[in-house]
Amino acid sequence: MISRRGSSLGQEIRGGLATFLAMSYIIVLNPLVLSGPDAQGDTLGIARVAAVTALVAGISTIAMGVWARHPFALAAGLGVNALVAITVATTEGLTWPAMMGLVVIAGLVMALLVATGFRQAVFNAVPEGLKTAIVVGIGLFIALIGLVNSGFIRRVPDAAGTTVPVGLGTGGDLEGWPVLVFIVGLLVTSVLVIRKTRGAILIGIVVATVLANILEALFHIGPSVDEAGGVNPMGWSLVAPSFPDWTAPDLSLIGQADLFGAFAQVGPLMAALLVFVVLLSVFFDAMGTSVGLAREAGNVTPDGTIPHLNRVLMVDALAVSAGGGASGSANQIFVESGTGIGEGARTGFASVVTGALFLVAMFLTPLIYLVPFEAVAPALVVVGFMMATQVVQIDWSDWGVAFPAFLTFILMPFTYSIANGIGAGMIAYAVIRTAQGRAKDVHPLLWVVAAAFVLYFGMGVFRGLLGL
Repeated sequence: MISRRGSSLGQEIRGGLATFLAMSYIIVLNPLVLSGPDAQGDTLGIARVAAVTALVAGISTIAMGVWARHPFALAAGLGVNALVAITVATTEGLTWPAMMGLVVIAGLVMALLVATGFRQAVFNAVPEGLKTAIVVGIGLFIALIGLVNSGFIRRVPDAAGTTVPVGLGTGGDLEGWPVLVFIVGLLVTSVLVIRKTRGAILIGIVVATVLANILEALFHIGPSVDEAGGVNPMGWSLVAPSFPDWTAPDLSLIGQADLFGAFAQVGPLMAALLVFVVLLSVFFDAMGTSVGLAREAGNVTPDGTIPHLNRVLMVDALAVSAGGGASGSANQIFVESGTGIGEGARTGFASVVTGALFLVAMFLTPLIYLVPFEAVAPALVVVGFMMATQVVQIDWSDWGVAFPAFLTFILMPFTYSIANGIGAGMIAYAVIRTAQGRAKDVHPLLWVVAAAFVLYFGMGVFRGLLGL
């Protein structure tokens, strides 16, 4: 299988390691996102969330590699965990176990859609131009993640006279040692990739990591936000290079989800709406990500299909439920898997490597802190460039597909959501093709999906009308 896909054992191992390094921040970040209290004042606990985050990511990613045979790694999805955290914080009476129960239900519904063939049918109904746009959009999205989380680009604080939403560095200047690490890493990685150096992306990450640890040892830079909540704009964005004390993993959150608790706490209608929002987000995030990564890896047949796609989607669906059942939020295919693919990963063996490293990280969490995000961000930017080059495959002379494609790939980074880009593109495609007198070109399933996204985008309005 490895040689048939044009890879080698060395490439798969390097690719699996590169993907893990690009994703490892989630073990630190996910607990912070899910750290708030619920309606009863209870918290999940940072150490406990970190342990289940690594465990579920490891098992899900290994399952993807062994059964689905693709170099796709899974972990707690940032979009969904933020949605979960905000919902718990703003929905009166909702507890963490009840919210995680809704995540489990969303995953089970998604697994049913995969088993019935509906999810793959939706995938097949998407026109080629939009599929290409999804690849490009994911490339722009992961590049933006790298640029923002490295501090190279920052959100401009809301204030009178502000004319732009984001800007270069702090106040238009590139300041701080972490930004230097990113720049050095980006230059090293891009040069090595362009020169087709074997292991280019992994070498870039290692060089940037070594530089980051040297600078932290010399200048004691510290994180951008300290434990007391103080802000240091010159600090490391997500992980400050360090080696904390070892602690045994606490897995007591497993099985704490309350499957039907939300229906009693907030009512059946509100609970059903929350399941719908989670379901639609994870449904199209996974579809879009798998399309983008499979094309980047070259794992697409001449007729445009992805081998073992149903297995990919089933693993993703079950990972959503597993993440909810462990109270670590829905697990999804990570766009950072493109880092390993850029390193040469083409088969599921790379995912087995990544998954095994997540399981090891559950016991050796301090090692994660040695690699700041600024060291892996250059890899995301370079891989984003590789994926964005596919924009030339879109037929720009056919505006009926070109404009929806443009909306698809431009809204992914601008709204920080793969699902939002896909939804806008599908709605636009259905409307424009109809206006062109070519409604027959729109697959019936796309009308269903477009209608679902209209409901998704208008959720705030519908909640108001229903008095929720």
